[in-house]
Amino acid sequence: MKVYLAGPEVFLPDPMAAAKAKQAICEKYGFVGLFPLDNALDLASMTPFEAGLAIYKSNIALMDRCDLIIANMTPFRGCSMDVGTAFEMGYMAGQGKPIFGYSNDGRFYHDRVPTRTPGLDENGQTIEFFAMHDNLMLEGAIDTNGGVFIGESIAPEGYFTDLRSFEQVVKLAGDRLLN
Repeated sequence: MKVYLAGPEVFLPDPMAAAKAKQAICEKYGFVGLFPLDNALDLASMTPFEAGLAIYKSNIALMDRCDLIIANMTPFRGCSMDVGTAFEMGYMAGQGKPIFGYSNDGRFYHDRVPTRTPGLDENGQTIEFFAMHDNLMLEGAIDTNGGVFIGESIAPEGYFTDLRSFEQVVKLAGDRLLN
């Protein structure tokens, strides 16, 4: 089975090192991991907008080839997960494919949102509380598409690179889908 490896690792200084580490873990549990940067694209002659569309189409094609998604839901550039990864989870949910997620921040979403007063964010808007690690639509997609979520608090130096929770999720996916 092929796994789409979604997450903000594409923004790391060495994204292919992260990809190779994740792909090795996938292989250990019987999966083939496909990383968003696996498709070779020649973006040099494109405008930034054209390059963005080429990457989008490439990632859609990769997801279409995959049987499931494992999404890194670690908060990225804010209190919630990477928005591109959230889109990819929705895309796979729309296809009825299994969705698995993990986060290197074990706190619930409502505990990560900056507040001015209890229950309200800095703009005075209500903060959702459903005992979930991110938006209810994301965890709902995991739950209704046969996956699991693992959240564990990791020390800051490994926040975007520690793969312990990822490996736990890959193992659980293997137990559910390959056995």
